[in-house]
Amino acid sequence: MELAGRLELPADGRPRACAVFAHCFTCGKDLRGAVELTRALTLEGFAVLRFDFTGLGESEGEFSETTFSSTADDIVAAAEFLADEYDPPRLLIGHSLGGTAVIRATERIPSAKAVVTIGAPFAAEHVTRHFSEQLDAIESEGDAEVSIAGRSFTVGRDFLEDVEESRIEACLAELGRPLLVMHAPGDRIVDIHNAARIYTAAKHPKSFISLDSADHLLSEPADAVYAARTLAAWASRYLPPAEDPTVEELVAREDVTVRTGTEGFRSDIRSGRHGLVADEPVSVGGGDDGPSPYDLLLAGLGACTGMTLRMYADRKEWPLEEVTVHLRHSKVHAVDEAHPEKPDARIDRIDREVELAGPLDEAQRARLIEIAEKCPVHRTLERGVEVVTRGSD
Repeated sequence: MELAGRLELPADGRPRACAVFAHCFTCGKDLRGAVELTRALTLEGFAVLRFDFTGLGESEGEFSETTFSSTADDIVAAAEFLADEYDPPRLLIGHSLGGTAVIRATERIPSAKAVVTIGAPFAAEHVTRHFSEQLDAIESEGDAEVSIAGRSFTVGRDFLEDVEESRIEACLAELGRPLLVMHAPGDRIVDIHNAARIYTAAKHPKSFISLDSADHLLSEPADAVYAARTLAAWASRYLPPAEDPTVEELVAREDVTVRTGTEGFRSDIRSGRHGLVADEPVSVGGGDDGPSPYDLLLAGLGACTGMTLRMYADRKEWPLEEVTVHLRHSKVHAVDEAHPEKPDARIDRIDREVELAGPLDEAQRARLIEIAEKCPVHRTLERGVEVVTRGSD
């Protein structure tokens, strides 16, 4: 029997650490919140394996034959696959019942250095509240069809017996890894008191982060991104620091890698250990998840301008306190008498306004504005650049 999964990698394919993500009860790896969270984690430098539990999504097997214990077994199998085929997982993340199962599975995943739960119930039997009216039928008939979130599933008696016997107090007490508990106070599916019980039962180091107004499924992309960024910052304290690349590695690899997927124009960017997103405004079909390509071009010019002036002022020991650069890109008509046959020709124009803060005299301010014209990115744009494109095998 095979489980189906998707390994999300940073754009440059060089993760700082690998993670396994376990989804909520009867959900799947392609739940919007799971997708948004794992993709946001790749921007923080993580590789994340999200997968479908047995009998769900694209995974093989019968859901009616699964138990809470088999859910933990699936997490261990995913971790072993990641270790065999890529790199051992250092971080385990579980959402809802997946979080409870991650706590159960951690002792069997020695490579894990930190554990995160998101909206997790303290007791596995919490999930039976979704189909309480069918409990008697399951007990008497051996299994029964239940409806959860508008979808039908067959739940067996073995599942009920297993969740009744599953207790995670001992697992939490013996976890032996740092634990982060993330939960929304207004979660209507899994009450916030579950987070309190998990936190109380665990030993230090342990942390709690409120997800504020997020719903249980992290349906809003902003909530999933917030969860990803905060848990990445927390986890970095417990993961081995990334090794600085050697000179040979820097020469051999690309400086910037950009990956554009199938949904809209969103593009993940990786530069060294730094990740960011580019996108287009909603008005032109994008999701507005990040700056547009032209915005990034302006940002590069603005950053280079500020750095150049900072370097020059420091060398001269001038009292420059701060540089603020405002930039705008536009298309303007090209007035070119040599080409009267092209009256509608337009050229790119960048307007740049430089603000200089500090007790500088007029001569110093004038000289710094002159130096702004000499920043490397400015010179590249003025001189033009040859772009050589080739396909990749």
